[in-house]
Amino acid sequence: MTEFSKFTPLVQSLPATVPFVGPETQERAAGKPFRARIGANESGFGPAPSVKAAISAGADEVWKYCDPENHDLREALGAHLGLSSDRIVVGEGIDGLLGLVVRQIVTEGTPVVTSLGAYPTFNYHVAGFGGRLITVPYRDDREDLDALLMTVIRENAPLVYLANPDNPMGTWHDNKDVAAFARALPEQTMLILDEAYGETAPQNALPAVSALIDRPNVLRMRTFSKGYGLAGLRCGYAFGSPGTISSFNKVRNHFGVNKMAQIAAQAALKDQDYLTSVCGLIDASRRRIGKIARANGLEPLDSATNFVAIDCGRDGDFATALLQELVSRSVFVRMPGVAPLNRCIRISVGPDDMMDIFEEELPEALKAVT
Repeated sequence: MTEFSKFTPLVQSLPATVPFVGPETQERAAGKPFRARIGANESGFGPAPSVKAAISAGADEVWKYCDPENHDLREALGAHLGLSSDRIVVGEGIDGLLGLVVRQIVTEGTPVVTSLGAYPTFNYHVAGFGGRLITVPYRDDREDLDALLMTVIRENAPLVYLANPDNPMGTWHDNKDVAAFARALPEQTMLILDEAYGETAPQNALPAVSALIDRPNVLRMRTFSKGYGLAGLRCGYAFGSPGTISSFNKVRNHFGVNKMAQIAAQAALKDQDYLTSVCGLIDASRRRIGKIARANGLEPLDSATNFVAIDCGRDGDFATALLQELVSRSVFVRMPGVAPLNRCIRISVGPDDMMDIFEEELPEALKAVT
């Protein structure tokens, strides 16, 4: 017997996989570290010095279990957003929260709508609960709001996913269009509005916090992984109507957000000056990536995120070859997974030393694959 025989038929039917192959896995395979880690949409600029100090000061407290209610962090988030804390749930990054939403809505055969090529971790959770994923192609490198709405109605889908700003393309919709999309959805359809890159986006990208707050079928998700530089601590949050938020307490891991993550996230919220400065660095790095791309005959897409998708001007095979060549040169980058998005490679912003390496290696990589 090679496998326990009492796993459910659904689990037995699923492949053993992960949505992303981590850079650490690739480093182990290569037997060396990456010189430039610019593929995972992390913040190479790191967290604020004040956050590091809070983490250091909190180290003596790690013998304690974390607060299962995330009380202080939810109160801090409520003050930051202008909401009561009963409208906020904290989880192990947006990834963890996505899984909890899917668990509450999806059973085998449930239709779920998303965009073709959008964030694969959401798809992973849907597959894990047996959902039937219906995908809508991008239009002009943006998620197609009209087609998503029509597909939801046609399929009578109880769940739809939209990232704004988008991953993996970095594009975005105006907040008025996003709010109109949310209001047009059937009341029985839950919208997951993933705003992971909200801090790095222009002001016209995010609807006001109050705009959709009383719609029970809208969950907006944000994270401390991007602008705040805390990806390794896995802390994110969702906000919405009290009834929808309270349902998370039926299924969540109450001790899932560790004590150090709670301490760091509260400190990060207090230091908005640092966040402002980092967003400036992110913008400068986006512009530098665009300049490097154009200098090599490639075209960057406008981005509202902490990465830039670069159109390589050919097909997915060429972009894959370029990615592999960069990886062989110890430059970790990623790319979208489906056509026509996969004509691009995706470069995360980062400090100048990482950008220097990318600028040095990109022309050589292009020569090798052209």
